[in-house]
Amino acid sequence: MNAQGMVIVGAGEAGARAALTLRSLGWTGAITLVGDESRPPYERPPLSKRHLVAEEELPPSVIADDRTLRDSGIERIGGEAAVRIDRENHLVELAGGRKLPYERLLLATGARPRPLPAEGTGAGELLYLRRFEDAERLRGRLRPGVRAVIIGGGFIGLETAASAAARGCAVTLLEAAPRLLTRGVPQALAERVERLHRQAGVEVRLGAAVAAIDRAGDALAIRLADGTELAADVALAGIGAVPETALAASCGLELDNGVKADARLATSDPYIYAAGDCCSFPHPLYGGRRVRLEAWRNAKDQGAHAAAAMLGSDEPYAALPWFWSDQYDQTLLVAGLAEPSDTVVLRDLGEAGRLYFHLGADGRLSAVSGMGPSEAIAKPFRQAELLAEKRAAPPAEQLADPLIKLKTWLSE
Repeated sequence: MNAQGMVIVGAGEAGARAALTLRSLGWTGAITLVGDESRPPYERPPLSKRHLVAEEELPPSVIADDRTLRDSGIERIGGEAAVRIDRENHLVELAGGRKLPYERLLLATGARPRPLPAEGTGAGELLYLRRFEDAERLRGRLRPGVRAVIIGGGFIGLETAASAAARGCAVTLLEAAPRLLTRGVPQALAERVERLHRQAGVEVRLGAAVAAIDRAGDALAIRLADGTELAADVALAGIGAVPETALAASCGLELDNGVKADARLATSDPYIYAAGDCCSFPHPLYGGRRVRLEAWRNAKDQGAHAAAAMLGSDEPYAALPWFWSDQYDQTLLVAGLAEPSDTVVLRDLGEAGRLYFHLGADGRLSAVSGMGPSEAIAKPFRQAELLAEKRAAPPAEQLADPLIKLKTWLSE
């Protein structure tokens, strides 16, 4: 490798972890971390949780401040987007005109909130939650008595609804599907989450698709597909994310539900890699099925893995997908990728919570999910997660029996 150095576009979780890992693995050349936000890299999961419920503004949970980056010999260019990649000459051009030469380039551009396809004079006032400024704008509007309508029954929508309820808002949660958490969580667990929200005073409306949002005096009038109208003082949509692929597309990289990467996280250009929410890759634990994961741990782990690949590692990325969400005083956990056709086996842990094992047609564990008090559910879930990593195939009746220890199958 020559003196052109490593350039990372995207200064979020994946990009920051990649930069730090490159240095820790012994790379002594230049490392440049480019991000369109002026702030140092920070954690996004707290934005829908503790940042929203805090009475006073909390600073971002920084991954690496500027001093740490400087001490590691990492140059951070903040508040300036990368606008063009010259693959032939190995150059990244920034919005201000500066051109950065690279030996290896990592795209960690993340994702943006999926826009709600709604018409009306108030549609432009709909809020989304992705960045620290989004969280601060929303927190300032969540006050006791405020009518908050949250659109989307996935993790972001549910966490925001819980935070708004904790702030004393009158919360209505709208989900177009017939149930909450339609991806990777069994029906029974989704129903438990729904009960938690209803008990906290959240009005949950399922099968409720938004048709239009209009301005009605000081409020928003949200019209549903069935003609129902709801009044809202603040409305937020959390209906998924769209991978940021414009930069990759403009230079001709292959796309497939994100920037298309191989098992090492290399793109169709062997000098360019991708990691985090923006990229899809073949997962070896699931027969090479191409997946794109929007999760904190995946971004963290892929950033580190991509760094090793940029330095020559041939190891495939094979980490088990892992997600978590705080729901009031409960923690919801998912490890692995479940299929709708999976057989779901319940293991009732009493006050410690519940585990749900997802068994594929071959009897092997494809995923595990669970919910309970954080400290109580952590250990049994970790054991279940290790079983899923092994793609173990314990008998269903034994998985359901809490008297049979999970570690029994870990040693097999």
